[in-house]
Amino acid sequence: MPKMKTNSSAKKRFKLTGTGKIARKNAYKSHILTKMSTKRKRALGQTSLVSDADLGNVKRMLCIGK
Repeated sequence: MPKMKTNSSAKKRFKLTGTGKIARKNAYKSHILTKMSTKRKRALGQTSLVSDADLGNVKRMLCIGK
């Protein structure tokens, strides 16, 4: 049986935390930022965790687990 291939776009966008959770970047931080508050822009710069609903798909793309 051949090895499973990791999805190339997923390995650039997600990373595994020390506790085994999957971190991701926030969207809406690329352009038209003048109307957005400074607090909102600063919050979007931080990383977030992948939601439980998307966790299975992301793990499959990264070949984590079964």
